[in-house]
Amino acid sequence: MTMAGNLRKVTGLGRTGGLRKVARLARRRPRVDLSHPARSPLGSSVVNCVTYRDGVRTPEGGDPVRVVEHMRRRGDGFVWLGLHEPTDQEFAGVAELFDLHPLAVEDAIEAHQRPKVERYGETLFAVFKTVCYVEHEQLTTTSEVVSTGEIMVFVGQDFVITVRHGRHGSLGPLREGLESDPVQLAKGPSAVLHAIADHVVDEFLSVIEAFQADIDHVETEVFAEHGARVDPGRIYQLKRELLELRRAVVPLGRPLEELATRPVRVVKPEIQAYFRDVADHLLRATEQIAAFDELLNSILQAHLARVTVAQNEDMRKITAWAAIIAVPTMVCGVYGMNFDHMPELRWRYGYGLVIGVIAVACLTLYRGFRRNGWL
Repeated sequence: MTMAGNLRKVTGLGRTGGLRKVARLARRRPRVDLSHPARSPLGSSVVNCVTYRDGVRTPEGGDPVRVVEHMRRRGDGFVWLGLHEPTDQEFAGVAELFDLHPLAVEDAIEAHQRPKVERYGETLFAVFKTVCYVEHEQLTTTSEVVSTGEIMVFVGQDFVITVRHGRHGSLGPLREGLESDPVQLAKGPSAVLHAIADHVVDEFLSVIEAFQADIDHVETEVFAEHGARVDPGRIYQLKRELLELRRAVVPLGRPLEELATRPVRVVKPEIQAYFRDVADHLLRATEQIAAFDELLNSILQAHLARVTVAQNEDMRKITAWAAIIAVPTMVCGVYGMNFDHMPELRWRYGYGLVIGVIAVACLTLYRGFRRNGWL
């Protein structure tokens, strides 16, 4: 069977019935230029629609239906369709054109999925959580440190569909990088899937590096001279944001392991070695997150210990001053009872003697407390 026949068998678009289906879809939508997203025949969610042949971008573009029709008529190359937060109506035409499974379509539209890789017939569906470090002048108890999004990828024998959710994670630079390496891009849709996975994991490492700067800053403040005054809410906020980062990074380990070790028809064997490299990078990110979690726990415990020590020091100072003040209070209390017959009550030097005794007693207590570190 020829390559064109294999492609028609995989996608379900034969030369006769398939082209009729494409023609029906084409008549439903006006063919307009995709260069302006708002004028896309599939809605404003379409970012780009490009065809590649032998690793080189072809000049074909515009209506995705016409692009797919021409590509499948030739029987070589693949199309890369990129979308951003499509609605049900906007994605319905894409799902029908590429024969996507309804469950995968629902996940791609609704988002809020865990990282995973699923197979639906001859189509591979992958979900990646993207992360972005949120710049802030000063960390507070409500600061957002990590912002997350999602990238869903449909991979077939002759197509790649990327669905992006979130305010970040643009694949434009990634596309340009792939187009500058035709040898890698010529390996087909699985090369694009690897590039996306590698891009996502690299962003993990970048966010982790920036996250470490926040942890180092908090750690320095906690162990400073007045570290007990640091608001523990900032440490808890870092732990919450680290948990958000963990949810994006850790679950991706098993999907990458499947792509690297298990044979998948749409993933070429030579690409699996690249997935093993990405899995190694992800393992480093996972270990770093676990280390950050332990470090934040240690910082929090150290902060609580310093608060306890500071409180004990304050209590010792209060107790020492209370003991010193108790001496004149006791003497004045005794001589303030106004009895008629009290020793030295009417003695000429009684007042000076009492004041002297009070001063000596207070000074003795002060020096004793100072020597023991209470004052």
